[in-house]
Amino acid sequence: MLQITLPASRFFNEQTEEFVFYEPVTLKLEHSLISIQRWESKWHKSYLSSENLSAEEMIDYIRCMSLDPNLNPQVLSRLRQIDFERIKDYISDPMTATTFSQHDDPHQRKQIITAEIIYYWMVSFGIPFECAKWHLNQLMTLIKVCSIKNNPKKANKNEAAKQRAALNKARRARMGSTG
Repeated sequence: MLQITLPASRFFNEQTEEFVFYEPVTLKLEHSLISIQRWESKWHKSYLSSENLSAEEMIDYIRCMSLDPNLNPQVLSRLRQIDFERIKDYISDPMTATTFSQHDDPHQRKQIITAEIIYYWMVSFGIPFECAKWHLNQLMTLIKVCSIKNNPKKANKNEAAKQRAALNKARRARMGSTG
């Protein structure tokens, strides 16, 4: 969880020609599958596949991350650049010591991943729904670990070539062909 404290401040409202005073507020934010599901239900597009979110979409995602169901939307207008940087760093933090080799499946990178896809993976691997509250990067790491552990290791290229050569040799012998 990320906590951001917005200090007390005052603002001059030109329409009413009055000063408005804001009390300090502490935002409690979670980057989780639940947050993504909330955001995608409003915007009808994949959060994870969206490379450049508009300012409005980003502010709304921060609203979806809030653990306060009664968050006043005006509080989000008080976020400073340093707060946005902290949120960005929090979202990109892997939250784990687990690492993977660079030999990722090229087909997975092209897949559009939505909250429903992630829930499907959770069901497929028997991951309890309470994990939807985890930091999203931790959940995705767990899903990747389950995927790796549940799939038999692929034969390396040399083994595959040897197997093909043996099959071809057997076929040639059976057919009386020289290839």
